[in-house]
Amino acid sequence: MERKQKKAVRKKISSTRTKKSYLTAVDIDHFKQALLEKRREILGNVSEMHNEALKKSRLDATGDLSSMPIHMADIGTDNYEQEFALGLLDSERKLLREIDDALQRIEKKTYGICEGTGKPITKARLEAQPWARYCVEYARMLEQGIVTEPEQ
Repeated sequence: MERKQKKAVRKKISSTRTKKSYLTAVDIDHFKQALLEKRREILGNVSEMHNEALKKSRLDATGDLSSMPIHMADIGTDNYEQEFALGLLDSERKLLREIDDALQRIEKKTYGICEGTGKPITKARLEAQPWARYCVEYARMLEQGIVTEPEQ
């Protein structure tokens, strides 16, 4: 899609923005509790992964007390497991940032409003992903490259 067309789509979307929320106080509280619970769960997971995968030495992890040299294949496996754990930790940290951003939107009273269109995000989407920043329509356009993420 040409640059001019992208700007036209973005301009059309931004002109339809509204600040009215359709969520009730009960809905907001429900989603806030869901976000806080997910945050606690992730913090526990991150802490557990960090302790299990990254802090343990090979001797601690295997219980191997021998002073025999470690086989190269074992070192490769350990490296793979450590890189895998680091990847999971990175994903969990990104999700934590999304959750923290959603909690800030609740405080600012902008929660449940698409940051791209200004339209309400459906309750079904928020139930599935309470940290969602975009409505399904705008998220699809982002994935297809029709629009770019709005500046914050």
